[in-house]
Amino acid sequence: MSARILVAEDDTKQAQLVRLYLEHEGHTVTVVHDGRAALEELRRDPPHLLVLDVMMPKVDGLDVCRILRRESDLPVLMLTARCTEDDLLLGLDLGADDYMAKPYSPRELVARVRTLLRRARPAPAAAPRPDPVLTVGGIAVDPVRHEVSCDGEPVDCTPGEFRLLETLAEQPGRVFTREQILAQLHGTGRYFTVRTVDTHVMNLRRKIEPDPARPIRLLTVYGVGYKLAGDV
Repeated sequence: MSARILVAEDDTKQAQLVRLYLEHEGHTVTVVHDGRAALEELRRDPPHLLVLDVMMPKVDGLDVCRILRRESDLPVLMLTARCTEDDLLLGLDLGADDYMAKPYSPRELVARVRTLLRRARPAPAAAPRPDPVLTVGGIAVDPVRHEVSCDGEPVDCTPGEFRLLETLAEQPGRVFTREQILAQLHGTGRYFTVRTVDTHVMNLRRKIEPDPARPIRLLTVYGVGYKLAGDV
């Protein structure tokens, strides 16, 4: 699964190490060293995935992610020396799909990239599902085209948000615990907690609920987890 990957990292040695590991995996890698250059490259030649350092000159990684999310659902793997839970949740709230704290293993980074690319790309057309679109009330989730609509209007979702919604739509009405959802989203990623799921849910409600403060589609089952209502 080769892809074009943009690495935005101001530490030149770290950027070169990431480039070598990703190129060894078969990817084509472009490296930039500040946030402004990252935005320019993203608009000039959009890659398949962005590896984004938080602490960069000119425009920091959080602002790059915030701006990018207004323009694209490109998968973003965020790298940072900030490793508190609040930092993690802020990055996810801005639209990052995965988060690695420094120092990290380059091999683990490559594995995370592989997972994000697999989730972001449509399933092979050679073996389509008989009816690939999952329809729950006014929500339609198409795993093949990686598209979501709500009452007929398209909804832009990050790969993490899409996977959460797909998981719930596969079994409407079933209550999933946060741990079950987290396993679907990130496997056993050690930098994620159940609050990660709450952040994705909050972001999705802003996109699919008539009133996010009073959800009628993506429901909380207190003390248990979340479910997607099938009768809305």
